This record gives sequence, structure tokens and C-alpha cells, in this order.
Amino acid sequence: MIEWIPRSFVLAGATLALLAGVGVLRMPDVFTRMQASTKASTLGLGCLLIALAIRYPETAVVVRAAAIATFMMLTTAVAAHVIARAAARSGAPLWKGTLLDERPVDDVTPPADAPR
Repeated sequence: MIEWIPRSFVLAGATLALLAGVGVLRMPDVFTRMQASTKASTLGLGCLLIALAIRYPETAVVVRAAAIATFMMLTTAVAAHVIARAAARSGAPLWKGTLLDERPVDDVTPPADAPR
């Protein structure tokens, strides 16, 4: 009877992981793709790990799931920051519907093949 709790977390995690994949394919520029992939995939993995910890409540499984979740939370944020900074510095084009570009002008370096 209590099986519906981990099943609902698995369903939520799988849905969020699917949305992350669709977001990477459908978003128009690197910054929105990065946001879609990091947010949805981290939340999806978190839901799957919660389902795992509820389904198998042994200490070793719960500790491993918590360690994986902690590692993912930390590394995903750092990776997203590095990708965004590299994209901004390399002059990655923004989506044409972007209303405000808050990147400083001198922070964007021109591509290597740009004329000087």
C-alpha cells in the first residue's frame, strides 16, 4: 500500500529528466539550454534518489543516495557557472528575443578569428 510514494517520486523524476532533455533540444541559446538542463536534471535525479532511499531504507543505500545527491547539487551549480562564463566570454549569441543583455561590453572577448 505504501508503494505509491516511491513510485510517485520515480514518475516525477523521470518526468523532470524528460523535460531536461526536451529543454536542451528546444531552447534557443546556450544560456537557456544550460538553465533547463541543470535545473530539471538535478531535480529529476533528486526525486529518483529519494525514491531509492524510500524503497530500500537500509543505511548504506540511504547514505549513498545522499552522497550522490550532494555531489550532484554541488557539481551541477559549478558546471553551470563555468559554462555560462565561458559562453559569455566567447561572445555566444543571445536569443533574438532577449530584451536586455546585462553582460559588460569589455567582459566579452572577440573570437580568435575576428579582425583586429
